[in-house]
Amino acid sequence: MPCVLPHLPLDCHLASAAGSTSLHISGINIYEPAPPTGPTQKPLEALGNFRGWHIRTENLQQNLSWTVKQQCVDLLAEGLWEELLDDEQPHITVMDWYEDSRLDVCVYELHVWLLAADRRTVIAQHHVAPRTSGRGPPGRWVQVSHMFRQYGPGVRFVHFLHKSKNRLEHGGLRRTRVTDSSVSVQFRE
Repeated sequence: MPCVLPHLPLDCHLASAAGSTSLHISGINIYEPAPPTGPTQKPLEALGNFRGWHIRTENLQQNLSWTVKQQCVDLLAEGLWEELLDDEQPHITVMDWYEDSRLDVCVYELHVWLLAADRRTVIAQHHVAPRTSGRGPPGRWVQVSHMFRQYGPGVRFVHFLHKSKNRLEHGGLRRTRVTDSSVSVQFRE
């Protein structure tokens, strides 16, 4: 179940009515393997621009933890309007890229809720926790996406949450990296 977060404004602008709008978090080149990094003692906020993200850590057993990053996108504040969302129900796509860090069998989770105006009523949701295959080179980027269609009237917020696995090692924390997170709205002609 999603938690209630304050509205976090996004750095995005609406395109034409036949286009889409996207939030893109600046990141690493997803077409190249992730450059190797060692353990770090720096806090996550010192490693990149996380403006707009609510970040916390969930400790697990055996020196493992999750970094949980989330934000609640206010679709009306981003320039959409109630009639458009309710009558047209444009497709809402979430996309993310994560590093196949091989720190564990599952190194990434994505949880998305389409919420009503009260930010509590769930209209639609999607959850995925892909498992690492162990094939191919470690450090490759893996894309995760989902498109919400025909979700019904009343959607006003998109609550986007992803988790990435960390392992405490000698010298600091080895992290699974995540990049190019996006929420986009596609209008049909």
